[in-house]
Amino acid sequence: MSRAPLRTAAAGTIVVILAAVVLAADQFTKYLALQHLPPEQPVHVVGNVLIFILTANAGAAFSLGSDVTWVFTIALAVVSLAIIWLVGTRVRSRAWAIILGLLLGGVLGNLSDRLFRAPGFGVGHVVDFINTPWMMPAIYNVADMFITTMMVGVAILVLVGLRLDGTRDKRATAPDSAAAQHTSEH
Repeated sequence: MSRAPLRTAAAGTIVVILAAVVLAADQFTKYLALQHLPPEQPVHVVGNVLIFILTANAGAAFSLGSDVTWVFTIALAVVSLAIIWLVGTRVRSRAWAIILGLLLGGVLGNLSDRLFRAPGFGVGHVVDFINTPWMMPAIYNVADMFITTMMVGVAILVLVGLRLDGTRDKRATAPDSAAAQHTSEH
């Protein structure tokens, strides 16, 4: 039994609520980090498993492109607008609405930093403070966690053939039904 497709208003509501929650969590944790962490000094929260290191990142991941901060601002704005357009015109799937809402929240979290933090509008530095050296040698934030995990979510939805409108791509489900048919014949 499959669910009926979402209406545009329902998809939009899911996206807005989830994006607002992620944006609020991201900005609140950045506020706490700025208020309570010494700049660029490691604070071991859980040994070497979780370390807080407050940094201002002008670039992208691993501080790449720190001389072209404005490019990241434009890219984040374009991604935000693309998600909003997709939700308003195409998304009728609950799974897509959830993934895109969480992704939008992460994108807006870092876009807010680019727009409103020092050194100025459009070239602001992103507040990063979470370090998990056992997992990756980067310092990141809550927005980054949602951007990364939701991009994996997008990839999974594409791989399983779930379209934005909630229908399934026949090619993505064909191997499963062929395997099931082969199994039932034996």
